[in-house]
Amino acid sequence: MTDLYEDLVWRGLIHQSTDETFIPEWLRTGSRTLYVGFDPTADSLHVGSLLPLMMLRRFQRAGHKPIALVGGATGMIGDPSGKSEERNLLSVEKLQANVAGVERQLRQFLDFGAASNAASLVNNFDWMRSFSYLDFLRDVGKNFPVNVMLAKESVKNRIERESGISYTEFSYMLLQAYDFVHLSEKHGCELQVGGSDQWGNITAGIDLGRRMRGAKLFGLTCPLLTTSDGSKMGKTEKGAVWLSAERTSPYAFYQYWINVADADVSRCLRFLSEVSREEIEALDASRTGGGPVGESQRRLAESLTELTHGPQGLASAKRASEIFFGASIQDLDDAQLGEIFADVPSQELPRAQLEAGLPLIDAVVASGLSKSKGEVRRKIEEGGVYVNNVRCADKDRKLGTGDLASKTMLVLRLGRKNYALLRFA
Repeated sequence: MTDLYEDLVWRGLIHQSTDETFIPEWLRTGSRTLYVGFDPTADSLHVGSLLPLMMLRRFQRAGHKPIALVGGATGMIGDPSGKSEERNLLSVEKLQANVAGVERQLRQFLDFGAASNAASLVNNFDWMRSFSYLDFLRDVGKNFPVNVMLAKESVKNRIERESGISYTEFSYMLLQAYDFVHLSEKHGCELQVGGSDQWGNITAGIDLGRRMRGAKLFGLTCPLLTTSDGSKMGKTEKGAVWLSAERTSPYAFYQYWINVADADVSRCLRFLSEVSREEIEALDASRTGGGPVGESQRRLAESLTELTHGPQGLASAKRASEIFFGASIQDLDDAQLGEIFADVPSQELPRAQLEAGLPLIDAVVASGLSKSKGEVRRKIEEGGVYVNNVRCADKDRKLGTGDLASKTMLVLRLGRKNYALLRFA
């Protein structure tokens, strides 16, 4: 066993522990089984889920056996932890689609074919569906003191609000607690890991295991992923940053980490990446000592994009980024080009116009980059007009279908940074 616990402490990943003196040595002296639960509220995990997911990955790489639990049953209710209002309940069909999407992503991060400590994927709906309401109250509910539940922060904070908490969400803690008991009994699981907002649920499971089975279980939490000012990471003007390439492209994912503030980049490298301690400390020293600007951010972006989207996703993201530094635009599809230039002006023109030969000057004016044909002629003569980032020196040039950068699009640039996208339908 590598000294996993020491590395977790250095990275700042231990927020709470049920036994700080016992757990470190316990982890060093054998392969332990642990689990993390993932709530399928969407068909993809987001950046906030990356931290507990990486915790599972770190434990597996240190020789322990990880269980990734997808909450097909608990997802029907919704965890009240950290929520100020009641969640909207999902339909069974939507929940099943979300579970399938989350399962695919978990397989990207964990090794399910390892020889001695293969990861397991479980869905708590598989054991919860066998319970009748009366059986659950009799076998589980009787072991749950209500005063203990009321003392949990996730419940207490909601009760104190005007909107309160429904009996449905109040019962969530029982379901998650029973997950720990079930995994302990069926899989030998002794440790639950989660975000700091899960402390109440984790300790409830430990207490329930002791009451129902006399089991000795343990819990660890890691900090929530926040910026230096305390706000949650993983949010942009367009919404959440997802791990799914369909929801957040590899390019947008890469750009999110490239733009992380200096005050947050070292913490992100420690929390989320597998970059070594020595390299992180060297990057810290370089950043504070006047080294290359953005070096830490580039290392972070490369590490997380390759981990999440694979080598091809990283190559695509870096290629797209290079385009904004003047690289020629080629070998991209409409979706990639549209994502890269999502924030620049775009116009749609008839494809027949391009097939007939569209004068470059007319195209630039039609794109909105200039209102004056005279200005465009002057810019061409000065070498300031580009098609797909290739300079055009001929003011009489006509564009054709061979100038398309993708199936239906081409990119015009005026000067160094003024881009426009033309679509031909």
